[in-house]
Amino acid sequence: MDIGKVGELKEFIEACKSNPSLLHTPSLSFFKSYLLSLGARIPPQPKTEPVVVNTTNNDNDDDIIESDLELDNSDVVEPDNDPPQKMGNPSAQVTDDNRDDAQVAKSKALLALSQGMLDQALDLLTEAILLNPHSAILYATRASIFIKLKKPNAAIRDADTALKINPDSAKGYKIRGLSRAMLGLWKEALTDLHVASKIDYDEEIGMALKKVEPNAHKIEEHRRKYERLRKQKEQKRAQPKKQPQDEAQDKDALSALKDGEVIDIHSVGDLETKLSAASKTSRLAILYFTATWCGPCHYISPLYTSLAGKYRRVVFIKVDIDKAVDIAARWNISSVPTFFFVKNGKEVDSVVGADKNTLERKIAQHAGPS
Repeated sequence: MDIGKVGELKEFIEACKSNPSLLHTPSLSFFKSYLLSLGARIPPQPKTEPVVVNTTNNDNDDDIIESDLELDNSDVVEPDNDPPQKMGNPSAQVTDDNRDDAQVAKSKALLALSQGMLDQALDLLTEAILLNPHSAILYATRASIFIKLKKPNAAIRDADTALKINPDSAKGYKIRGLSRAMLGLWKEALTDLHVASKIDYDEEIGMALKKVEPNAHKIEEHRRKYERLRKQKEQKRAQPKKQPQDEAQDKDALSALKDGEVIDIHSVGDLETKLSAASKTSRLAILYFTATWCGPCHYISPLYTSLAGKYRRVVFIKVDIDKAVDIAARWNISSVPTFFFVKNGKEVDSVVGADKNTLERKIAQHAGPS
Protein backbone atom coordinates (compact mmCIF):
# COMPACT_ATOMS: atom_id res chain seq x y z
CA MET A 1 0.00 0.00 0.00
CA ASP A 2 1.23 3.51 -0.82
CA ILE A 3 3.11 5.02 2.17
CA GLY A 4 1.46 8.38 1.63
CA LYS A 5 -2.01 6.86 1.81
CA VAL A 6 -1.05 4.95 4.98
CA GLY A 7 0.00 8.25 6.51
CA GLU A 8 -3.33 9.84 5.55
CA LEU A 9 -5.17 6.86 7.06
CA LYS A 10 -3.27 7.28 10.33
CA GLU A 11 -4.19 10.95 10.43
CA PHE A 12 -7.84 10.07 9.82
CA ILE A 13 -7.81 7.48 12.65
CA GLU A 14 -6.25 10.03 15.02
CA ALA A 15 -8.95 12.54 14.05
CA CYS A 16 -11.65 9.94 14.80
CA LYS A 17 -10.05 9.21 18.17
CA SER A 18 -10.09 12.86 19.16
CA ASN A 19 -13.58 13.43 17.71
CA PRO A 20 -15.61 10.18 17.43
CA SER A 21 -18.64 12.12 16.17
CA LEU A 22 -16.88 12.22 12.77
CA LEU A 23 -18.02 8.63 12.29
CA HIS A 24 -21.62 9.86 12.13
CA THR A 25 -20.88 12.00 9.06
CA PRO A 26 -23.27 10.80 6.30
CA SER A 27 -20.46 10.47 3.74
CA LEU A 28 -18.67 8.03 6.11
CA SER A 29 -21.69 5.76 6.62
CA PHE A 30 -19.96 2.96 4.65
CA PHE A 31 -17.01 3.06 7.11
CA LYS A 32 -19.31 3.13 10.12
CA SER A 33 -21.21 0.12 8.75
CA TYR A 34 -17.92 -1.75 8.28
CA LEU A 35 -16.81 -1.05 11.86
CA LEU A 36 -20.15 -2.21 13.23
CA SER A 37 -19.97 -5.42 11.22
CA LEU A 38 -16.70 -6.17 13.04
CA GLY A 39 -18.44 -5.70 16.39
CA ALA A 40 -16.99 -2.26 17.06
CA ARG A 41 -18.66 0.02 19.60
CA ILE A 42 -19.31 3.50 18.25
CA PRO A 43 -20.27 6.33 20.65
CA PRO A 44 -23.78 7.72 20.00
CA GLN A 45 -24.09 10.88 17.97
CA PRO A 46 -24.09 13.94 20.25
CA LYS A 47 -27.05 16.28 19.99
CA THR A 48 -25.73 19.56 18.66
CA GLU A 49 -27.18 22.69 17.25
CA PRO A 50 -27.25 22.77 13.45
CA VAL A 51 -24.05 24.14 11.97
CA VAL A 52 -24.41 26.95 9.45
CA VAL A 53 -23.02 25.88 6.10
CA ASN A 54 -20.18 28.06 4.90
CA THR A 55 -21.20 29.18 1.42
CA THR A 56 -19.23 32.40 1.29
CA ASN A 57 -17.15 33.04 -1.81
CA ASN A 58 -13.78 32.78 -0.08
CA ASP A 59 -11.21 31.45 -2.52
CA ASN A 60 -8.87 30.60 0.37
CA ASP A 61 -11.46 28.34 2.04
CA ASP A 62 -11.69 25.15 0.02
CA ASP A 63 -13.59 23.20 2.69
CA ILE A 64 -17.37 22.96 2.76
CA ILE A 65 -18.68 22.50 6.29
CA GLU A 66 -21.57 20.07 6.34
CA SER A 67 -24.50 20.94 8.57
CA ASP A 68 -25.88 18.40 11.02
CA LEU A 69 -28.88 16.38 9.90
CA GLU A 70 -31.98 16.38 12.05
CA LEU A 71 -32.96 12.70 12.01
CA ASP A 72 -35.42 10.75 14.11
CA ASN A 73 -33.00 8.57 16.11
CA SER A 74 -35.45 7.80 18.92
CA ASP A 75 -35.25 4.02 18.35
CA VAL A 76 -31.51 3.81 17.68
CA VAL A 77 -29.63 1.66 20.21
CA GLU A 78 -26.01 1.18 21.22
CA PRO A 79 -24.37 -1.50 19.06
CA ASP A 80 -24.01 -4.87 20.78
CA ASN A 81 -20.45 -6.09 21.16
CA ASP A 82 -21.03 -9.64 22.41
CA PRO A 83 -18.88 -12.44 20.97
CA PRO A 84 -20.45 -13.91 17.80
CA GLN A 85 -23.18 -16.45 18.46
CA LYS A 86 -22.75 -20.13 17.59
CA MET A 87 -23.34 -20.87 13.92
CA GLY A 88 -23.94 -24.21 12.22
CA ASN A 89 -21.42 -25.92 9.97
CA PRO A 90 -22.56 -25.17 6.40
CA SER A 91 -20.76 -28.26 5.05
CA ALA A 92 -22.32 -30.66 7.58
CA GLN A 93 -24.41 -33.59 6.33
CA VAL A 94 -27.98 -33.29 7.66
CA THR A 95 -30.05 -36.44 8.10
CA ASP A 96 -33.80 -36.72 8.24
CA ASP A 97 -33.50 -37.34 11.98
CA ASN A 98 -31.49 -34.12 12.33
CA ARG A 99 -34.21 -32.19 10.51
CA ASP A 100 -36.92 -33.71 12.70
CA ASP A 101 -35.01 -32.94 15.90
CA ALA A 102 -34.34 -29.39 14.66
CA GLN A 103 -38.07 -28.92 14.03
CA VAL A 104 -38.88 -30.11 17.56
CA ALA A 105 -36.34 -27.67 19.02
CA LYS A 106 -37.78 -24.86 16.92
CA SER A 107 -41.32 -25.62 18.17
CA LYS A 108 -40.10 -25.51 21.78
CA ALA A 109 -38.32 -22.23 21.04
CA LEU A 110 -41.48 -20.65 19.67
CA LEU A 111 -43.38 -21.80 22.77
CA ALA A 112 -40.72 -20.26 25.01
CA LEU A 113 -40.86 -17.10 22.93
CA SER A 114 -44.64 -16.85 23.39
CA GLN A 115 -44.08 -17.06 27.15
CA GLY A 116 -41.49 -14.28 27.08
CA MET A 117 -38.54 -16.56 27.82
CA LEU A 118 -36.22 -15.07 25.22
CA ASP A 119 -32.94 -16.56 26.46
CA GLN A 120 -34.42 -20.05 26.51
CA ALA A 121 -35.85 -19.52 23.03
CA LEU A 122 -32.36 -18.46 21.83
CA ASP A 123 -30.76 -21.61 23.28
CA LEU A 124 -33.36 -23.85 21.64
CA LEU A 125 -32.98 -22.16 18.25
CA THR A 126 -29.19 -22.45 18.50
CA GLU A 127 -29.69 -26.17 19.14
CA ALA A 128 -31.95 -26.38 16.08
CA ILE A 129 -29.39 -24.52 13.94
CA LEU A 130 -26.59 -26.86 14.95
CA LEU A 131 -28.80 -29.81 13.99
CA ASN A 132 -29.83 -28.30 10.65
CA PRO A 133 -27.43 -25.52 9.56
CA HIS A 134 -28.97 -25.49 6.06
CA SER A 135 -32.26 -23.89 7.18
CA ALA A 136 -32.55 -20.19 6.40
CA ILE A 137 -35.75 -19.86 8.44
CA LEU A 138 -33.99 -21.05 11.61
CA TYR A 139 -31.37 -18.31 11.32
CA ALA A 140 -34.01 -15.69 10.46
CA THR A 141 -36.13 -16.75 13.44
CA ARG A 142 -33.19 -16.54 15.83
CA ALA A 143 -32.35 -13.13 14.34
CA SER A 144 -35.87 -11.94 15.20
CA ILE A 145 -35.20 -12.81 18.85
CA PHE A 146 -31.95 -10.86 18.81
CA ILE A 147 -34.02 -7.90 17.57
CA LYS A 148 -36.28 -8.24 20.64
CA LEU A 149 -33.17 -8.33 22.84
CA LYS A 150 -31.90 -5.16 21.11
CA LYS A 151 -28.83 -6.91 19.72
CA PRO A 152 -28.83 -5.70 16.11
CA ASN A 153 -25.30 -6.84 15.23
CA ALA A 154 -26.09 -10.41 16.25
CA ALA A 155 -29.35 -10.22 14.30
CA ILE A 156 -27.46 -8.99 11.20
CA ARG A 157 -25.04 -11.92 11.41
CA ASP A 158 -27.95 -14.37 11.46
CA ALA A 159 -29.81 -12.51 8.70
CA ASP A 160 -26.68 -12.52 6.50
CA THR A 161 -26.38 -16.29 6.96
CA ALA A 162 -30.06 -16.81 6.19
CA LEU A 163 -29.68 -14.81 2.95
CA LYS A 164 -26.61 -16.82 1.93
CA ILE A 165 -28.69 -19.98 2.24
CA ASN A 166 -31.80 -18.46 0.63
CA PRO A 167 -31.24 -15.18 -1.28
CA ASP A 168 -35.03 -14.78 -1.57
CA SER A 169 -35.70 -14.89 2.17
CA ALA A 170 -38.14 -12.06 2.86
CA LYS A 171 -37.68 -12.56 6.60
CA GLY A 172 -33.90 -12.34 6.20
CA TYR A 173 -34.15 -8.98 4.44
CA LYS A 174 -36.77 -7.72 6.88
CA ILE A 175 -34.77 -8.62 9.98
CA ARG A 176 -31.58 -7.17 8.55
CA GLY A 177 -33.43 -3.98 7.60
CA LEU A 178 -34.89 -3.64 11.10
CA SER A 179 -31.46 -4.30 12.63
CA ARG A 180 -29.77 -1.69 10.49
CA ALA A 181 -32.46 0.82 11.42
CA MET A 182 -31.70 0.13 15.10
CA LEU A 183 -28.08 1.06 14.37
CA GLY A 184 -29.06 4.24 12.51
CA LEU A 185 -27.93 2.85 9.13
CA TRP A 186 -30.96 4.36 7.41
CA LYS A 187 -30.01 4.00 3.74
CA GLU A 188 -28.96 0.36 4.14
CA ALA A 189 -32.10 -0.35 6.16
CA LEU A 190 -34.29 1.18 3.47
CA THR A 191 -32.70 -1.00 0.78
CA ASP A 192 -33.33 -4.20 2.77
CA LEU A 193 -36.91 -3.28 3.69
CA HIS A 194 -37.77 -2.43 0.09
CA VAL A 195 -36.51 -5.84 -1.06
CA ALA A 196 -38.44 -7.56 1.74
CA SER A 197 -41.64 -5.72 0.82
CA LYS A 198 -41.34 -6.82 -2.81
CA ILE A 199 -40.91 -10.48 -1.83
CA ASP A 200 -43.55 -10.67 0.92
CA TYR A 201 -45.01 -7.42 2.27
CA ASP A 202 -46.44 -7.36 5.79
CA GLU A 203 -47.64 -4.73 8.23
CA GLU A 204 -44.40 -4.75 10.23
CA ILE A 205 -42.43 -3.81 7.11
CA GLY A 206 -44.91 -1.03 6.36
CA MET A 207 -44.55 0.43 9.85
CA ALA A 208 -40.75 0.26 9.65
CA LEU A 209 -40.70 2.01 6.25
CA LYS A 210 -42.70 4.93 7.68
CA LYS A 211 -39.84 5.51 10.12
CA VAL A 212 -36.89 4.63 7.87
CA GLU A 213 -37.86 6.36 4.59
CA PRO A 214 -37.90 9.97 5.90
CA ASN A 215 -34.45 9.57 7.48
CA ALA A 216 -32.99 7.85 4.41
CA HIS A 217 -34.42 10.53 2.09
CA LYS A 218 -33.00 13.32 4.27
CA ILE A 219 -29.56 11.70 4.11
CA GLU A 220 -29.77 11.34 0.32
CA GLU A 221 -30.93 14.95 -0.13
CA HIS A 222 -28.11 16.07 2.19
CA ARG A 223 -25.57 14.09 0.15
CA ARG A 224 -26.80 15.50 -3.16
CA LYS A 225 -26.81 19.05 -1.79
CA TYR A 226 -23.16 18.93 -0.71
CA GLU A 227 -22.15 17.04 -3.82
CA ARG A 228 -23.55 19.96 -5.84
CA LEU A 229 -21.72 22.46 -3.63
CA ARG A 230 -18.43 20.58 -4.03
CA LYS A 231 -18.84 20.42 -7.80
CA GLN A 232 -19.57 24.14 -7.90
CA LYS A 233 -16.46 24.74 -5.79
CA GLU A 234 -14.36 22.55 -8.09
CA GLN A 235 -15.72 24.28 -11.19
CA LYS A 236 -14.96 27.66 -9.66
CA ARG A 237 -11.38 26.59 -8.85
CA ALA A 238 -10.98 25.18 -12.36
CA GLN A 239 -11.99 28.46 -14.00
CA PRO A 240 -8.93 30.52 -14.94
CA LYS A 241 -8.67 33.70 -12.94
CA LYS A 242 -9.14 36.81 -15.00
CA GLN A 243 -6.06 38.90 -15.50
CA PRO A 244 -6.30 42.67 -14.94
CA GLN A 245 -6.25 43.28 -18.69
CA ASP A 246 -9.16 40.86 -19.17
CA GLU A 247 -11.19 42.65 -16.52
CA ALA A 248 -10.44 45.97 -18.20
CA GLN A 249 -11.61 44.57 -21.53
CA ASP A 250 -14.85 43.39 -19.92
CA LYS A 251 -15.45 46.87 -18.53
CA ASP A 252 -14.82 48.38 -21.96
CA ALA A 253 -17.21 45.86 -23.50
CA LEU A 254 -19.94 46.73 -21.00
CA SER A 255 -19.48 50.43 -21.63
CA ALA A 256 -20.16 49.79 -25.33
CA LEU A 257 -23.58 48.35 -24.53
CA LYS A 258 -26.73 50.17 -23.44
CA ASP A 259 -28.74 48.13 -20.99
CA GLY A 260 -32.46 48.47 -21.56
CA GLU A 261 -32.09 50.45 -24.81
CA VAL A 262 -32.14 49.72 -28.53
CA ILE A 263 -28.78 50.46 -30.19
CA ASP A 264 -28.88 51.94 -33.70
CA ILE A 265 -26.09 50.67 -35.95
CA HIS A 266 -24.78 52.55 -39.01
CA SER A 267 -21.54 50.74 -39.96
CA VAL A 268 -19.99 47.30 -40.12
CA GLY A 269 -17.30 48.33 -37.62
CA ASP A 270 -19.93 49.56 -35.16
CA LEU A 271 -21.85 46.29 -35.46
CA GLU A 272 -18.73 44.16 -34.94
CA THR A 273 -17.87 46.18 -31.82
CA LYS A 274 -21.30 45.58 -30.31
CA LEU A 275 -21.36 41.85 -31.19
CA SER A 276 -17.87 41.42 -29.76
CA ALA A 277 -18.91 43.19 -26.55
CA ALA A 278 -21.99 40.96 -26.27
CA SER A 279 -19.83 37.85 -26.75
CA LYS A 280 -17.25 38.92 -24.14
CA THR A 281 -19.99 39.49 -21.58
CA SER A 282 -21.83 36.25 -22.51
CA ARG A 283 -24.96 38.09 -23.62
CA LEU A 284 -27.52 37.34 -26.29
CA ALA A 285 -27.54 39.88 -29.13
CA ILE A 286 -30.56 40.46 -31.41
CA LEU A 287 -30.15 42.09 -34.81
CA TYR A 288 -33.36 43.76 -36.01
CA PHE A 289 -33.28 44.69 -39.71
CA THR A 290 -35.88 47.31 -40.59
CA ALA A 291 -36.74 50.10 -43.06
CA THR A 292 -38.67 53.39 -42.81
CA TRP A 293 -41.02 52.37 -45.65
CA CYS A 294 -41.89 48.99 -44.01
CA GLY A 295 -45.43 48.93 -42.56
CA PRO A 296 -44.95 45.71 -40.46
CA CYS A 297 -41.77 47.25 -39.06
CA HIS A 298 -43.78 50.17 -37.66
CA TYR A 299 -46.08 47.61 -36.07
CA ILE A 300 -43.29 45.57 -34.39
CA SER A 301 -40.84 48.38 -33.44
CA PRO A 302 -42.67 49.54 -30.25
CA LEU A 303 -42.68 45.96 -28.96
CA TYR A 304 -38.96 45.60 -29.72
CA THR A 305 -38.26 48.75 -27.71
CA SER A 306 -40.36 47.55 -24.76
CA LEU A 307 -38.64 44.15 -24.80
CA ALA A 308 -35.28 45.90 -24.53
CA GLY A 309 -36.47 47.39 -21.25
CA LYS A 310 -37.71 43.99 -20.07
CA TYR A 311 -34.63 41.94 -20.98
CA ARG A 312 -31.91 44.33 -19.85
CA ARG A 313 -29.07 41.80 -20.21
CA VAL A 314 -29.91 41.23 -23.88
CA VAL A 315 -28.26 43.47 -26.49
CA PHE A 316 -30.99 44.88 -28.78
CA ILE A 317 -29.53 46.13 -32.08
CA LYS A 318 -31.42 47.90 -34.88
CA VAL A 319 -30.17 48.22 -38.46
CA ASP A 320 -31.90 50.33 -41.14
CA ILE A 321 -31.15 48.48 -44.39
CA ASP A 322 -31.28 51.72 -46.42
CA LYS A 323 -28.71 53.44 -44.17
CA ALA A 324 -26.43 50.40 -43.72
CA VAL A 325 -26.56 48.69 -47.10
CA ASP A 326 -23.24 46.86 -46.55
CA ILE A 327 -24.51 45.25 -43.30
CA ALA A 328 -27.77 44.19 -44.97
CA ALA A 329 -25.74 42.62 -47.80
CA ARG A 330 -23.52 40.72 -45.36
CA TRP A 331 -26.55 39.24 -43.63
CA ASN A 332 -28.33 38.48 -46.92
CA ILE A 333 -31.46 40.42 -45.99
CA SER A 334 -34.24 39.79 -48.51
CA SER A 335 -37.24 41.03 -46.47
CA VAL A 336 -37.99 43.13 -43.40
CA PRO A 337 -38.56 42.94 -40.56
CA THR A 338 -35.99 40.17 -39.93
CA PHE A 339 -34.47 39.27 -36.54
CA PHE A 340 -31.26 37.32 -35.96
CA PHE A 341 -30.31 35.88 -32.55
CA VAL A 342 -26.53 35.76 -31.93
CA LYS A 343 -24.70 34.07 -29.03
CA ASN A 344 -20.92 33.96 -28.66
CA GLY A 345 -20.55 35.28 -32.18
CA LYS A 346 -22.77 32.59 -33.76
CA GLU A 347 -26.29 32.82 -35.15
CA VAL A 348 -28.55 30.54 -33.05
CA ASP A 349 -32.03 31.47 -34.33
CA SER A 350 -34.05 33.90 -36.45
CA VAL A 351 -37.55 35.32 -36.99
CA VAL A 352 -38.80 36.68 -40.32
CA GLY A 353 -41.89 38.89 -40.24
CA ALA A 354 -43.77 40.90 -37.61
CA ASP A 355 -44.74 37.93 -35.42
CA LYS A 356 -44.92 39.42 -31.93
CA ASN A 357 -45.59 36.15 -30.07
CA THR A 358 -42.79 34.23 -31.77
CA LEU A 359 -40.33 37.09 -31.27
CA GLU A 360 -40.95 37.37 -27.53
CA ARG A 361 -41.01 33.58 -27.05
CA LYS A 362 -37.62 33.17 -28.72
CA ILE A 363 -36.10 36.04 -26.77
CA ALA A 364 -37.24 34.39 -23.53
CA GLN A 365 -35.92 31.04 -24.77
CA HIS A 366 -32.41 32.25 -25.58
CA ALA A 367 -31.95 35.08 -23.08
CA GLY A 368 -31.92 33.04 -19.89
CA PRO A 369 -32.68 34.83 -16.56
CA SER A 370 -33.54 38.47 -17.14
